Amino acid sequence: MNSPLLPTYARADISFERGEGAWLEATDGSRYLDFGGGIAVASLGYSHPHLVQALVTQGQKIWHTSNLFRIPEGERLAQRLVDASFADTVFFTNSGAEAMECAIKMARKYQSVSGHPEKYRIITFEGAFHGRTLATIAAGGQAKYLEGFGPKVEGFDQVPFGDHDALKAAIGPETGAILIEPIQGEGGIRPVPPQCLRGLRELCDEHGLLLIFDEVQTGIGRTGKFLAAEHSGVTPDIMAVAKGIGGGFPLGACLATSEAAKGMTAGTHGTTYGGNPLAMAVGNAVLDIVLAPGFLDHVAQMGLLLKQRLAELQDRHGRVVELVRGEGLMIGIKLRVNNADFAAAARAEHLLVIPAGDNVVRLLPPLVIAENDVSEALNRLEATCRRMEADMDKTNGVKA
Repeated sequence: MNSPLLPTYARADISFERGEGAWLEATDGSRYLDFGGGIAVASLGYSHPHLVQALVTQGQKIWHTSNLFRIPEGERLAQRLVDASFADTVFFTNSGAEAMECAIKMARKYQSVSGHPEKYRIITFEGAFHGRTLATIAAGGQAKYLEGFGPKVEGFDQVPFGDHDALKAAIGPETGAILIEPIQGEGGIRPVPPQCLRGLRELCDEHGLLLIFDEVQTGIGRTGKFLAAEHSGVTPDIMAVAKGIGGGFPLGACLATSEAAKGMTAGTHGTTYGGNPLAMAVGNAVLDIVLAPGFLDHVAQMGLLLKQRLAELQDRHGRVVELVRGEGLMIGIKLRVNNADFAAAARAEHLLVIPAGDNVVRLLPPLVIAENDVSEALNRLEATCRRMEADMDKTNGVKA
């Protein structure tokens, strides 16, 4: 059937109409265990009563005013983010790409007002994904996202992931910042070792550069810490967050130190919808849960349990699973079979996982999952591996 939607997605032929916890119900009544979380967005699962109540209560008051006026719930959410992080100031957006755009502009503006307008270039890393705008696809540098959209936006220099010599060589008189994901998400759940992040901080301090973290996917509890930066103890100058901060409602934020943000004065940046009262009410409701005592400990415990169970799966199905990596509830399974085929086989077992680069499938379940959800997911992954092995045996002419 033809669809009026722009065909930029190869959509699976499933439609979901309701959800609860980590479970989604399709229009035909079938139930799926969601270990993709809407690509790390459904941080508190589906139909969380606290989020629903916050949305309904605010929706009955006012949805939108304008950033021409004070928005008290936005000031409250910003203060809570400042109190829970390295930041002194926050700019709210509707998405991760917008948060990254703010971060890029902020870094350039900082160097300009500091007397170095020539220092506009930003070093990024191969395999990164920073969004779909013209600037953020240039920052990511992946050819498949750049092709056909004209000249690449100037000012971004990619270096190979983990190549310290190439990184040092890339720093020049026009370099103003380094941008990195503490764990590459779309790139295949590739963690950056803590010592490497600490080395980046030292390099930035040595050369007068700003350090920008893209925590759109890793932030707001996903890795078992409020921010993934906490695992390394590294303090960036600027950080973009989104996805989980809205629990499914479109919301992003650019966090920064007052020094890094000193160039962002009145009129230098703006947004129509960012920070609207409805989004702020939901964001505050998400933090009510995520910052509650014991919540992040639960995420870390479930993440450890999931990795342990996945290691056992790898032992049993080494023909399918090559390795398991990640942190907290941001786990990647690197496969010896095609990851899209694996995701389709998992879907046939009514389990949702997300393909990524480096032939990985991502497990990004709601942070509220319980042990029984982990067990059920492993049962379905086990069945998926058996499906893949049976297909391999057919291809090789091996009789069952």
